[in-house]
Amino acid sequence: MTQTQNGSGSALHVKGLWKIFGPNSDKIIKSADAQLPRKELQEKTGHVVGIRDVSFDVAPGEVFVVMGLSGSGKSTLVRCLTRLIEPTAGQVVIDGRDITKASESELRDLRRTHASMVFQHFGLLPHRQVIDNVAFGLEVRGEGKGQRRNRAQEMVDLVGLSGYENNYPDQLSGGMQQRVGLARALANDPSLMLFDEPFSALDPLIRRDMQNEVIRLHHELGKTMVFITHDLQEALKLGDRILIMRDGEIVQIGTPDEVVGAPADDYVRDFTSEVPKSHVLTLKWVMREPRAGESDEGPVMTSDTIVRQAARAALASEHPVRVVDDGRLVGIVDDDAILRVVVAEER
Repeated sequence: MTQTQNGSGSALHVKGLWKIFGPNSDKIIKSADAQLPRKELQEKTGHVVGIRDVSFDVAPGEVFVVMGLSGSGKSTLVRCLTRLIEPTAGQVVIDGRDITKASESELRDLRRTHASMVFQHFGLLPHRQVIDNVAFGLEVRGEGKGQRRNRAQEMVDLVGLSGYENNYPDQLSGGMQQRVGLARALANDPSLMLFDEPFSALDPLIRRDMQNEVIRLHHELGKTMVFITHDLQEALKLGDRILIMRDGEIVQIGTPDEVVGAPADDYVRDFTSEVPKSHVLTLKWVMREPRAGESDEGPVMTSDTIVRQAARAALASEHPVRVVDDGRLVGIVDDDAILRVVVAEER
């Protein structure tokens, strides 16, 4: 597979990625029609824009969330990353490998060893026990039975399914089935994990448990993850950064506090209007400049401390919070600044 220096240092590098559905779609990109809004392009040419000129990088070990409403292009995007859907144009580089130039055999190797996907529909083999479902990818890869079963057992234990190794999928709840899917994706020890709305069909409580499971596994394993969702709360909970899409295009990329604190436009502002801001915004959004002669007493916190986490200590102190990063005083947070955020969301 072609090695490339583009996106050097990134676990995933995406540049100028397009997907247009319809015949001779590559010619559309080269024409003036490519700039037409999605609806107008479809009416004029019969072609449908899935994703339009999308570029981003994902750092090693990052949880990168792609979110948007139905039809925004997010699922098309994640499928283009491993060429389950063929991109019309652009470049995808995973761990230095240019996926868009890969042969069929190289793509098979990529999907077996470097990138694993977890889908909404579990895709478990009903006639196979849990242990064999988890080991299936290793079997396809040609590993011996003893080796693959040992690895599968490790993954079963890791995702909290010890004791269910010999059950069949229809004997498990939806949440447990999704844990099997997660274990199967982890069994190949991929460098990149892709999640396509994996929990959207689960009950709310099970969905929360699975979100916590992803967070736990990420802390333990440090895998690079790209997570697709239409749920902003899920995006804010899981993502180190969030990419918001609309009509196949990027609207904003930012950390959770950047998306909530500085929405790029009215579309994002509407998305985030109901978010409890004290649970997302950090002290950097509410601090002010230090003033000469101010007291050097009071709680010391870093600028990335969540407002809600800082509130109790801040309000209990007679002195304002001193925000210190790398040994340097960078800001002051008064009680009023805390209360403006906390009280506003209780109205």
